[in-house]
Amino acid sequence: MSTVEADVETDEAGRPIVAAHGVLKAPTIFALFAALIALVLVFKSAAGDTTFRLASRTDFVQLPEVTVPANGTGWVVVVLLLVATAASASYAARRLRTPVWLVSAYVVLALTGFLAWAAAGESLPVVGLLAGALALAVPLVFGALGGVLGERSGVVNIAIDGQLLFGAFGAALVGSMTGSPVLALAAAMLAGALVALILGVFAISYFVDQVIVGVVLNVLVVGFTSFMYTQVLAPNADSLNSPPHLSAVAIPVLGDIPLVGPILFRQTVLVYLLYVAVAAVTWALYRTKWGLRVRAVGEHPKAADTVGIKVNRTRYRTILLAGLIAGAGGATYTLVSVGQFNREMTGGGGYIALAAVIFGKWDPIKATLAALLFGFATNLQNVLSVLGAPVPSEFMLMLPYAVTVFAVAGLVGNSRPPAADGIPYRTG
Repeated sequence: MSTVEADVETDEAGRPIVAAHGVLKAPTIFALFAALIALVLVFKSAAGDTTFRLASRTDFVQLPEVTVPANGTGWVVVVLLLVATAASASYAARRLRTPVWLVSAYVVLALTGFLAWAAAGESLPVVGLLAGALALAVPLVFGALGGVLGERSGVVNIAIDGQLLFGAFGAALVGSMTGSPVLALAAAMLAGALVALILGVFAISYFVDQVIVGVVLNVLVVGFTSFMYTQVLAPNADSLNSPPHLSAVAIPVLGDIPLVGPILFRQTVLVYLLYVAVAAVTWALYRTKWGLRVRAVGEHPKAADTVGIKVNRTRYRTILLAGLIAGAGGATYTLVSVGQFNREMTGGGGYIALAAVIFGKWDPIKATLAALLFGFATNLQNVLSVLGAPVPSEFMLMLPYAVTVFAVAGLVGNSRPPAADGIPYRTG
């Protein structure tokens, strides 16, 4: 056993015991949210029932609707949240972290209570809410995967937003000129890789501060695409800004699975490509020699160089792959969501993807789940606005960004990026 492992204090079950400040965050946040929901119910009681629709009208299997009293459900949820808070506090008293299953249960309960209150007197389409959340999260997940790869190799990729935006521009231009969604997607990926290449030249070859280069690239892409939109695309919209639209394609059998099928398997080709990308990146990063080398140059480049790994060459190849993946996410904006290119159409999505990387602790699966959370927050804003929920419009607009800040600042806890992340490597 190493010296580090020997110094880690554990309980009787072998679970690591951590400092008190590291375990108090979860019960504190649990208590605050339980109190917040209780205050909402006291000062703005919801009258009527809320119906949760678990199937769409076209589903082969029609699941029954679930109707609950809005106010009563809210109070039941508050009680359960307090129980979860007490359980979290018991873990904290033993200097143990709150388990993931308890955090997940708390989030589901809190969300159920909020939705029951917000949609009082209305029918909430659960399938539409979740399927729409997945669709909106697609560019965020692609961007987060690119961010994970870049930072695992030691390159901070602040330029994710620029890669998404330039990918959207490339997809719109080439898709309009060729009418081919395949070529449009390829152009989007190459556009993202081009931004990544510029990042690599300055950050890897010339040792420029990676954060500054990333921010400058984002501004450069915004300026270039805005100019091209105003001077080229907008005046010639029919020929240069009318890319093909990707419609949803249902997968036979899988698309008919109750609840799960309409959400996961009645999506566009880009969503199915996303499933493959997440699995491939996870497998390659943890199960292949290439992934071991990427992680080695991100953690200890000097040691990697000593055993014959070309550090800067590995970093170049990794960020180019990351740019290809992020560029594919940008194609979602023009081929699926909007149908044409608009100025600054990513809306800062690249920065949310970067937050997902941090929230997911530089792991592809966790970063994907974080991006899905942010996509859910965005679609929840849209759905509740349509239902006329008693939530101020200003709060609804800031909901996705508030969730991002809360998740990164409140739930990440202690996390460590790759040791050499952001540090240029000088050979010799």
